[in-house]
Amino acid sequence: MRVGVDIGGTFTDIVMSHDGQLTVHKLPTTPQDPSIAMIDGIKTITNNQLGLLDWVAHGTTVATNAILERKGGRIALITTQGFRDILFIGRQNRPDLYALTPTLPAPLIPRHLCYEVIERLDHEGRIVKPLDTDSVNNVLESIAQDKVDAVAICLLYSYLNPDHERLIAEKLVQKGVLRRHQIILSHEVLPEFREYERASTTALEAYVRPTVRRYIEAIRAKLPEKVPLRIMKSDGGLMSAENITRQTIQTALSGPAAGVIGAYKIAQLAGFEGIITLDIGGTSTDVALCATNPSSRAQSVIDGLPIRTRLLDIETIGAGGGSIARVDAGGVMRVGPQSAGSIPGPAVYGRGGQSATVSDALAILGYLDPNHFLGGNMSLNLDLAEASLVPLAEILNKSVLDTADGIIEIANSNIERALRRVSVARGYDPRDFTLVAFGGGGALQACAVAKRLNISRILIPQHPGVLCALGLLMADISLNYTSPVMTRLDNPQAQSAIRTALMICYENAQTDLSAESIAEKDRVFIPSLDMRYVGQAYELNIPYHQEQNLANAFHQAHQKAYGHGLFDRPIEVINARVKAIGTVAHPNIKPEAQSANSSADVAFLGEKKTGRGEQLRLYDRAKLPIGAEIIGGALIFQLDSTVYIPVGWRAKCDAFRNLILEQV
Repeated sequence: MRVGVDIGGTFTDIVMSHDGQLTVHKLPTTPQDPSIAMIDGIKTITNNQLGLLDWVAHGTTVATNAILERKGGRIALITTQGFRDILFIGRQNRPDLYALTPTLPAPLIPRHLCYEVIERLDHEGRIVKPLDTDSVNNVLESIAQDKVDAVAICLLYSYLNPDHERLIAEKLVQKGVLRRHQIILSHEVLPEFREYERASTTALEAYVRPTVRRYIEAIRAKLPEKVPLRIMKSDGGLMSAENITRQTIQTALSGPAAGVIGAYKIAQLAGFEGIITLDIGGTSTDVALCATNPSSRAQSVIDGLPIRTRLLDIETIGAGGGSIARVDAGGVMRVGPQSAGSIPGPAVYGRGGQSATVSDALAILGYLDPNHFLGGNMSLNLDLAEASLVPLAEILNKSVLDTADGIIEIANSNIERALRRVSVARGYDPRDFTLVAFGGGGALQACAVAKRLNISRILIPQHPGVLCALGLLMADISLNYTSPVMTRLDNPQAQSAIRTALMICYENAQTDLSAESIAEKDRVFIPSLDMRYVGQAYELNIPYHQEQNLANAFHQAHQKAYGHGLFDRPIEVINARVKAIGTVAHPNIKPEAQSANSSADVAFLGEKKTGRGEQLRLYDRAKLPIGAEIIGGALIFQLDSTVYIPVGWRAKCDAFRNLILEQV
């Protein structure tokens, strides 16, 4: 038995794969301690047989929330003399170009906890000024008095020569100031140039490590000792919990990554290549584009703070089922990013929520059905939903139904803009892609969103509401390694430097894959190089093959990315990278044969009218036979979601029990 657990802001989703069968479970998140709902759900889905589990995979938002809510550890920073203010100076970017008094993110580390030591390396890693022992001892005495949870050490050019960082770490441990896992070294977190990004990423690692480490240890304590726990990373790969506690920043965008992996794998099985993912949860909406494979990027920003780790190219906005609607000072209605969460949650849930949310609007309009929510296991209170919308309706001088319509329109408009940012803004025509809709609300709003972008086909997986949890069972172990090269390609020693850097990556990867219990036959290595023209500020990542002409490969990649190549300009190789993949067993999802009777009538439950008088036929998705077709308007109920098929669309159940929606 293998279990995937995705903990969202509203619900905790669990999928179990056992003997070729998938079992799903969904329960409210316990925000005071997310591990409570996780363990309770695992006990339920396994009939309290936790000892029979092969492994548990988990996607978490703990690191993200710690950063956004500023609830990480109390940390200090040690830098080279003269660089104490590196996190405060940053890049001098203006987040809002026209703001006269721009608001910058609060620093993770107050200035009085930022320290300098006397030392200096040059740009090739050679020692210009040795590490001064007295300055180190003075700093350590101050840190001991500060009683910090962790220390981030980021010295100039330490990615080329880490000796000084290691010496400081050794002294911290020897003097009993901190334990080794509380000391974060920049050359271990991000062995790359760009001082600010390296310092920021190292500081973020130090900031979230105490919180994430405690969280993972709490889960481990509740699972049988012999059951491995794997954690989803931001790049869509898994890593053992033991290794994650030393690289916690890798989980900063763990939550939505599993959904993209699950959507991509399901679409591949169904025969669709180019997809756009639409994951509408209780708190947020996450969208991504997969032209061939899930695309990734080297850097992102969380709450204004740069984080430089490999992560899937996902756009996230505050537009989920729990997103709160309000009227701003100008009399305009807004939806999100504030969310009602799981407690108190939307008013319609009956848990004390009073603010109008997207879910309340959907319930009032008749698309969330009180008798079929969570498979009938959770009742909805339409009177409370209506009461939450009344104050907004009065302010806007609209009816409750018109107000509910407006909430959904605004939410869909916000989602449309996010979809355009991952498609049109990147040079892709969304009409050429299949929209894969999932999450608790994705199947309800998919057709309206697709219509805005002229997308003519939608795939709704068999288990849309728990696809992130299923994606955890479809992901492989994935580890990323970087080694600096920093040389011109026309340097006679360039090829030797490239091979040496790649070999360092390979050796580290082999060691870590062994620690992950990955057999030799299940290991895959993907080498690449970061390259740029001399004088450029940013690099392109070029796949590496030993026999290739690197210059030609870079020229072609540059021409494809920017529409031109500078063929007479010398080229620099900045970093060597290796992505190491350890393949693991995935759920064995096989197509089913179409039954003799493929009529949807066997799943028919009755009819209802929406708040606007739209006549809808009601179906039980679990009873739909392979090949069944349903013409809109219709609602299809299942445990983890509700599918809405408006007039002008039709749905067909394929051999993998996906619903393929197309415009009539």
